[in-house]
Amino acid sequence: MKTDRKMKHRSSEVSVGPERAPHRAMFHAMGFTDEQIARPHIGVASSWNEITPCNFHLNHLAKKAKEGVTAAGGTPFEFGTIAVSDAISMGHEGMKASLVSREVIADSVELMAVAERFDGLVTIAGCDKSLPGMVLALARLNIPGVFLYGGSILPGEYCGKDVTIQDVFEAVGAHARGKMTLDELSSLEHAACPGAGSCAGLYTANTMAEAIEAMGLSLPGTASIPAVDERRQEASFQSGEAVMHLLAKGIRPRDILKRKAFENAITVVVATGGSTNAVLHLLAIAREAEVPLTLDDMDRISRRTPHIGDMRPGGRFVMVDLDRAGGVPVLMKVLLNAGLLHGDCLTVTGKTVKENLKGVKVDGTGEVIHSVSSPIAPTGTLMVLKGNLAPEGGVLKTAGVKNLYHEGPARVFDCEEDAMKAILKGKIRAGDVVVIRYEGPKGGPGMREMLAVTGALYGEGLGDEVALMTDGRFSGATHGLMVGHVAPEAAVGGPIAALKDGDRITVDAVNRTISVNLTEKELKSRLSRWTPPPPKFRTGALAKYAKLVSSASQGAVCR
Repeated sequence: MKTDRKMKHRSSEVSVGPERAPHRAMFHAMGFTDEQIARPHIGVASSWNEITPCNFHLNHLAKKAKEGVTAAGGTPFEFGTIAVSDAISMGHEGMKASLVSREVIADSVELMAVAERFDGLVTIAGCDKSLPGMVLALARLNIPGVFLYGGSILPGEYCGKDVTIQDVFEAVGAHARGKMTLDELSSLEHAACPGAGSCAGLYTANTMAEAIEAMGLSLPGTASIPAVDERRQEASFQSGEAVMHLLAKGIRPRDILKRKAFENAITVVVATGGSTNAVLHLLAIAREAEVPLTLDDMDRISRRTPHIGDMRPGGRFVMVDLDRAGGVPVLMKVLLNAGLLHGDCLTVTGKTVKENLKGVKVDGTGEVIHSVSSPIAPTGTLMVLKGNLAPEGGVLKTAGVKNLYHEGPARVFDCEEDAMKAILKGKIRAGDVVVIRYEGPKGGPGMREMLAVTGALYGEGLGDEVALMTDGRFSGATHGLMVGHVAPEAAVGGPIAALKDGDRITVDAVNRTISVNLTEKELKSRLSRWTPPPPKFRTGALAKYAKLVSSASQGAVCR
């Protein structure tokens, strides 16, 4: 592709004219030629690190993306940003940093692109918060850009069965109850994660990968390719080429991120049993793209969308199985044929969704992707519950949930650690409603995930016998009657702050309500006596986040 110097919409500010000689001298110091400096400048942002297998291989993908940019007539500039390992930070104070990292990633990519005057971006990410962080930056900057996913890990094998990190978290509870020996736990630990890539089920990273592809910001078919598959290298090269085509055509992220694109993303997520974290991230991305989107929109779309993807944790299959079934394009074609997707949405190919899917064949009903006429369930897998405990809403994933109604006594904990101790000591009983509060965006701060807690409940055999509600959030690997994102959160005086042990709580997913058996007068009386707890952090990034962050019902964005 021959490039036009007019495509240097921003980089001319650092590379053209006699007054930019000092700037060019800096480029020459790094080995760039006059010809390379004269081409459009493309930032290649990667969250590569040696902290998590999700991102461990991204430097190789960045190299291929750079080759694609060069082949298409641009000059790539690689730079990095942070990425937290959710699995390693799970179950302790470190998880407070996870959601905060989404904002830091977006901010850092924005600052680099603004400072260095890139004409376009390829953003590459693998772990949970790095995916939405990169897309937040693309939406905010609104310069031509493509998102590239690092790909899923392959499942491990233990006792002849496919296993994932979800199984290890649940095994902790099984071991605590004496259902699994320490040697067995160790064997599972060593088998569950066989190499590079994001957690294998339709957990948060894979959920966001399919959502971003459905929105049109990734090349078709790239969400499901495993990290170690050679096709991932080709996808990286093509992503580098694609950003140059977008630059030539003048197509920017907000040309793609329209209201209908978000509806497509939500449809794909709820059709497959995707992570509740997608709610937070899609709300946040919509805000950056200046697209109105609410919890009620997500609930509405879920009501009209059948559940057709049999994916873990609520189902049987992992991301590599979806890939073998044809990936997100086949899933989208099934939904498009049923009139459930907007086919006229623009994508990073420069074509519409319908045009991209024109040659995709759907060969009847499969095990991984069901037909719309024979779904796993008639409605989607995410729902918003409201009531006197969640006036702004709480989020529940219904995939694989056996009991949609539960009434029981509250077991109230003011932090995740106290709840975990009670579970491991056998103090939670069938019928209880576990309440974990002061773990919201402000109260945590950082809105910790609760996979250690929910995994332990399942490992102990209580997963289908209890309900859980929290103003924190869940890993994509969580399943069961677990209501997260309860808002307003306890730290701002939400009703969850008024709960006491023994209060009767009803979680009614059939009617989409969550309530406590207290009169409005009693609830108001308790809250009138409530005083906010002191800040847990007074300095640093977590303190700043607590001051700036909004409600989970608005995506937990910093304002």
